[in-house]
Amino acid sequence: MKQLYTKYKPHYRENLKLAIPVVISQVGHMMVQISDSAIVGHWAGTIALAAVSCAGAVFMIILVTGLGISYAITPLIAQENGRANFGECGRLLINSLLINLITGVLLFLIVYFCAHGLLAHLHQSPLVVVQAKPFLTLLAVSIVPLMIFNTFKQFAEGLGFTKQAMKISIWGNLLNICLGIIFVKGLLGIAPMGILGVGYSTLIDRCLMATVMSVYILRSPRFKVYLKDFAIRNIDRARSWKLLRIGAPVAMQYTFEVGAFAGANFLIGSISPIQQAAHQVALTLASFTYMMATGVSAAAAIKSGNNFGQKNFMGLRQSAISSYHIVLVLMSVTALIFTFCNHLLPWLFTSDKAVIDFAAQLLILAAIFQLFDGTQVVGLGVLRGMGDVKYPTIITFLAYWVLGLPVGYYLGLHLHMGAIGIWYGLVLGLGVASLLLFLRFQLISKRNSLIASPKTP
Repeated sequence: MKQLYTKYKPHYRENLKLAIPVVISQVGHMMVQISDSAIVGHWAGTIALAAVSCAGAVFMIILVTGLGISYAITPLIAQENGRANFGECGRLLINSLLINLITGVLLFLIVYFCAHGLLAHLHQSPLVVVQAKPFLTLLAVSIVPLMIFNTFKQFAEGLGFTKQAMKISIWGNLLNICLGIIFVKGLLGIAPMGILGVGYSTLIDRCLMATVMSVYILRSPRFKVYLKDFAIRNIDRARSWKLLRIGAPVAMQYTFEVGAFAGANFLIGSISPIQQAAHQVALTLASFTYMMATGVSAAAAIKSGNNFGQKNFMGLRQSAISSYHIVLVLMSVTALIFTFCNHLLPWLFTSDKAVIDFAAQLLILAAIFQLFDGTQVVGLGVLRGMGDVKYPTIITFLAYWVLGLPVGYYLGLHLHMGAIGIWYGLVLGLGVASLLLFLRFQLISKRNSLIASPKTP
């Protein structure tokens, strides 16, 4: 262990320096969902909490499509920065901004005109659907400012500047919690809004975050060298397709994973609102730790992109392996917390004893898949940094939709295991994805290392 630590110590330090602000920033985004669930669960009731779960499941499928497309700029910026090609960074940014704005508007239209109708055909409780629809509309509007925020955030992170997004996320989250409580309960002379209150607080929060982040990037002196070619005249088809060739598969990767969990939500919702509310509690906590892992994944993608641009394939491999070590330690800690606090954590969201007892059972399964969830998202980040997105997309589809969700459906509904059986399928899907992505990384990194360092005769 000492030799292992000594070998990877420099990479641990570099990756953590990048990862910690991103982790805090990602946790800030997740705190929006956690605070929404907690506020609604305590002050609007179990049906409203189930409605948040139902609307959130539909929304997340749409949202991760946009986020995946916006992530395309990060590895490309990291690679161009590694090559000291600073002018190209600005040209990529203007193209990314246009793509993300168009994507945000299209996703809003999809939610507004399609998702509302979908809710009525998912065999959910009518009481849940009635509250979910207006909440979903407000979430849909928030996609556009969130895409703007993420464009500039991913640009800065690709250059290794990760702290500003962290600070904005922290302040934004505090604002979201305060406004959510005021709107839901009806404080300061405002009439109680119920579930709509957290919808309005989320929308206001994301609009302010987009404004602050874009002003910071465009006016900060540290980015001037990168923004010389940030101009409308540099919008072109070649760079846009370059971004989409990475962004579209990444969007599909996240959509396959989140879509599997959303599908699980709807399956559980067809069983009972109690189990659906418990699923929302357990999944929100698991998603919180997952967002921490995505921070490590983002740092891994940045370092992989830098090393790939410099053709430093041995450094890339060692940096990636150190990211695996970091996420394994992190997720082991969260797994222990879920195991020993499984009856305490649900009290953060609800006082309904039936929901708490069922959520406690699901948290044991969440503890099991923590390691799989962390390692699979780091694998995606490392491969994305190298520009490898096609095969990881196929892997995620097979793991979640060919294996995980069908097994969960069979166990949960046909063998009448309920939400427990459906979560068994999710654990299986995550485990298979984690293993296959790691094997893909091993294959590519070893092959590149051999090419860079051929044996002498």
